[in-house]
Amino acid sequence: MNIVTRLDYASPLPGDDRLLLVMLPGAGIRARDFAAQGMVAAAHAQNLPVDVSVVEPDLTLYLEDEVTAALHREVIMPARARGYTRIWLLGISLGGMGALLYASAHPNEVEGLVLLAPFLGTRGTMAALAKAGGLGPETQALATTAPEQRLLGWLTAHLAQGAAAPALYLGYARQDRFAPGHRLLAEHLPPSRTAIQDGGHDWPAWTALWRELLAHAPFRPRPSGDRDCYKI
Repeated sequence: MNIVTRLDYASPLPGDDRLLLVMLPGAGIRARDFAAQGMVAAAHAQNLPVDVSVVEPDLTLYLEDEVTAALHREVIMPARARGYTRIWLLGISLGGMGALLYASAHPNEVEGLVLLAPFLGTRGTMAALAKAGGLGPETQALATTAPEQRLLGWLTAHLAQGAAAPALYLGYARQDRFAPGHRLLAEHLPPSRTAIQDGGHDWPAWTALWRELLAHAPFRPRPSGDRDCYKI
């Protein structure tokens, strides 16, 4: 068992076509914090039956690139067996890295990703990408670790293809210590997919960013065949 804690919060709304939102914490964040900070209630306030599962993996899984297998085995496949056809991932900080790693391995299993202040790579990798002009053909070669190479290689290809799924939403604070990497990703996303506010790498920023992104109705079903207009 690689999942330390799992907390499930069913939406009070009825309906058979339910959406499962899996929330992933970063370092120093506990599963119970998502409800305590109002993140779960904000998801339930949407006019859709959005069920929430907060999953707290062992943090070493992120760094050893094993979080994908744990999520697939213990969360996503059981959700499919229960009848969920729409699954989203939300990750904060290192949890954002976990969401991207999962999507890079199983892009057809998730409809969308919400990345709040995601850890996209080491400062050295982000500095090298900025020097090279941002995300592009050289991205994967500039990454310094295997998880970064897989994550950034997939992310660059996904943006270039303009694939409709998984949809990408990004929120970050201007004074966040990881903001240089966030800005590199934000350059390729439409304004309706981004939220930027003043603040740091902390709950006040993350909750404000979450509310702003929810105002764009990310969970609203999209027309079949719809494609995204990423800039790359």
